[in-house]
Parts: sequence; structure tokens; C-alpha cells
Amino acid sequence: MASAYSQNELMIAAAARELQGARVAFVGVGLPNIVCNLAQRSHSPALELVYEAGVFGAHPARLPLSIGDPTIVTGSASTMGMSDLFQFYLQRGLIDVGFLGAAQIDRFGNINTTVIGNYANPRVRLPGSGGAAEIAVLCRRILVITRLSKRAFPPRVDFITSPGHLDGGDARAKLNVPGGGPEAVITDLCILRFADDTREMLVTSLHPNVTREQVQANIGWDVRFADEVATTPVPTARELELIRLELDPQGLYSR
Repeated sequence: MASAYSQNELMIAAAARELQGARVAFVGVGLPNIVCNLAQRSHSPALELVYEAGVFGAHPARLPLSIGDPTIVTGSASTMGMSDLFQFYLQRGLIDVGFLGAAQIDRFGNINTTVIGNYANPRVRLPGSGGAAEIAVLCRRILVITRLSKRAFPPRVDFITSPGHLDGGDARAKLNVPGGGPEAVITDLCILRFADDTREMLVTSLHPNVTREQVQANIGWDVRFADEVATTPVPTARELELIRLELDPQGLYSR
């Protein structure tokens, strides 16, 4: 039996399990960084981590603080210029999974990290895409981790920085976008996936002691629930140990 855990620790552990079977993961900063390093340290030691600064096959000695942290070259298979990484690996379709965060994400998995509000006169100007737009377009599948709230989950994002399933259905295929698009969104309350027909999010797993009403109260549209909604497994003692002692000892992301 795992010891008491926070909702953020549960979210991180659940997200890391989504990487089982993946060979190469393109890693974003913040929560995706912790998730991918947890997966590599637990169930997927052969997982190759790719950072957009120009590192392929990273095995960081500690959790990187950013994509520019020197520790990302530890034990790496290769280091190169950023343009070479994007051209020779990402654009060639050699990345299995892109793991991203989001300031906003809508019902079709479109991600906004550019502005909140009107683009010409925004309430908040965000950092922008970095490599996220290319990752969202070119990786075979996309996973997203972010906390659930109405502010972060509007019906439509204010700006599409990184395309998800666009307007739903076959909209992505009509534009010949090569990657498979978002597959799952892992939050602190539930896990959402995308319906095969409409490509709209639906709740497939509720975290322990979370109700459907709580999820609906924290999302900006009438969210759908799968016919059979699972209960998310709690973090194991080993996962909690890795998060608390190695990956986030100060609890900046996990508590």
C-alpha cells in the first residue's frame, strides 16, 4: 500500500505510466520533464529522452531545470544543434511520443501557450511555442499533462499554438498533418482521451475519491464520460520515492 500522496503526485505517476512501451519521447519543460524522467527511472529504463536544445537519448543525472540545463547531456547518445535535431529526428518521424504542457487546451486537444485573450491586446502574453508546435504536428502521438480548471480547459482556446484535432473529426487528416495528434490528457482529477469519431475529449478514468460533478465543475464545456470509467491506480511507494527524493525534493511541482 502506497503512503499518502498528493493529487499532483498521482497525476505525475499516472502520466508516467502512459509512456510504457514508448521508445523515444520528446520532452517539454515543467511537469512533462518530471513525468518522462520518472518513466525512465521506473518502468522504462530504455526510454530515450529528447530535448529540443539538441540532445538525443538523454539520461540526466538529476532532473533538468530547463532544456538548457547541462545535465541533459549526461549519458546522452548524441548532442547536436537544435536545427539538426528537428530536421534529422523529428521531421523524419522518428519520435514516438511528444509530452507537452498547456496553458489552455480545448475539447479537441488544441493547445495555447501564446496569449490569453485577444491576440492584439491580450490579458496575458505567454512564452509562445518554442518547439511545441512542431512536436504536436510531427510526433506519432502526443500526451499532455496539466491541472484541470475552467481557465485551462475552455471550449475553444484563445490561440492555437500547437494543433490538436483542430475542429474534430477528420479535420487533422484533411490538412495532411503527419502526426497522430493528442492521445490523452492527464490532469490532477482525471484522465481524458479522444473519441474515435468526433476526436472530442471524454473522461476515461477518475482519480480516487473524485466525482463526475467535480470534473464537470472544472471544465469549460459539457464533458462526455466513457461508457466505462475506470479508477486511476494510486502511485506506488517506489514512484513516490523517486518523485520526492530524486525528481522534485522541494515539491515545486508535486505538492
